[in-house]
Amino acid sequence: MSDTWITRAETRADIPAIREIVLAAFDTEAEADLVDALRADADAWIEGLSLVSTDGNGRPVGHALLTRCHIGATPALCLAPCAVRPERQRSGAGSAAVIAALKAAKDRGEHHVVVLGHPAYYPRFGFTRASAHGIRLSIDVPDEALMALTLDTDHPLPGGTVRYAAPFGI
Repeated sequence: MSDTWITRAETRADIPAIREIVLAAFDTEAEADLVDALRADADAWIEGLSLVSTDGNGRPVGHALLTRCHIGATPALCLAPCAVRPERQRSGAGSAAVIAALKAAKDRGEHHVVVLGHPAYYPRFGFTRASAHGIRLSIDVPDEALMALTLDTDHPLPGGTVRYAAPFGI
C-alpha cells in the first residue's frame, strides 16, 4: 500500500467511484445519497472542493467534501462526508484528501470550516472544539464532536449557530 497519495479535485468521471467509496465506508446509503444531493444543490456545491486521493493506478480510494454552510450570517464550509475504501483506511488516504480539500479552500479565499466528526481524528488538521468559539448547532450533539477551524488567522472564527446546506436536513 502506498504511503504517498495523489490528490486532485473530482471530475465527472470520478462520481461513480466516489459513490462506491462512500457506500463502502459507511453502514448505510445515507452518506452516499448526501454527497449526490449536495452535488445537485447549487447553494451548497463549490466546484473544486470535492477532493479525491488516488492510488498508484490513479483510482480514487479516498474522498473529502467541503460544501457551503454558514456560522450565523458568516459564510463557512462544512467538511462532510469524508470516506476511504475500507481496505485503504488508516493508510493516509483520508488525511491526504482532507489536507488537499483544506488547502483548496484556503487557496479560494475561504476562511472557516466546521466538521461534525470524531474528536480524536480532526484535531490533527487544526480543528478545535467549536463551543470554545461560541459555535453551536440547532440540534444536540456531543460537544467534543463539533469542531471548527480558521484557514486564515486574520479572520477569527465567528460565533453563532451553524446552518448547513438543505441536504443535511438540520
